[in-house]
Amino acid sequence: MHRPPRVKVALIDDHPVVIEGIKSWITQDPLQRVEIIAAGDDIDDVLAGPGGAADVLLVDLNLRGHFVTDQIGELSSAGRRVVVYSQHTDPDTVLAVLEAGACEFLAKDEGREHCVETIVAAATDRPYVTPLVAGVLIADQRQVRPHLSEQELLALTLWFQSMSKTSVAMRMGISERTVRQYIDRARVKYAKIGRSAVTKTALLARAIEDGIIRPDEIGDYRSRAAG
Repeated sequence: MHRPPRVKVALIDDHPVVIEGIKSWITQDPLQRVEIIAAGDDIDDVLAGPGGAADVLLVDLNLRGHFVTDQIGELSSAGRRVVVYSQHTDPDTVLAVLEAGACEFLAKDEGREHCVETIVAAATDRPYVTPLVAGVLIADQRQVRPHLSEQELLALTLWFQSMSKTSVAMRMGISERTVRQYIDRARVKYAKIGRSAVTKTALLARAIEDGIIRPDEIGDYRSRAAG
């Protein structure tokens, strides 16, 4: 039976004992779906090395005494799949991380049971909500809206203008595969908050409902070659 390639993960944590614990959990996965290709306590250093090829970054939110929420947002906007792993599980912190664009938030006390599943879900752009995140979202009294990165918003806007994914890729200077990832991630983010948007029309409706995209931004695509 053909086995899909293993998900490449880079671990970023400033406690060696935590890194060793996560490695142990991953190696115990009977399906061997994940492999660790890099580990360290600095995001930039890990990405500058073998970690730059990782499919998923598993990042401790508090590195050397500093919260890295802003860097989580930067990584997500750059197209990185980030799973935040932390002992800081108050609702405001969890929501801030998700709104910054992280694929998922994993509490350290629920890591063993959910660690591998969360990583695999993030790598394949499918929803996977841990019990902690589910509880936080249910209790949130605000109108729940997903956080979409600038690249995701741009890809959606161009796609909603009747451009093909190939045309969107050419306009953005990226691959068509990446365009599909941006669109799929937007769907995943809506699915995570219980607002499914499976079709293009449903996704457009959600974006308009949330004020993410204005109706006057949606129109018929005109080729640059036209006229």
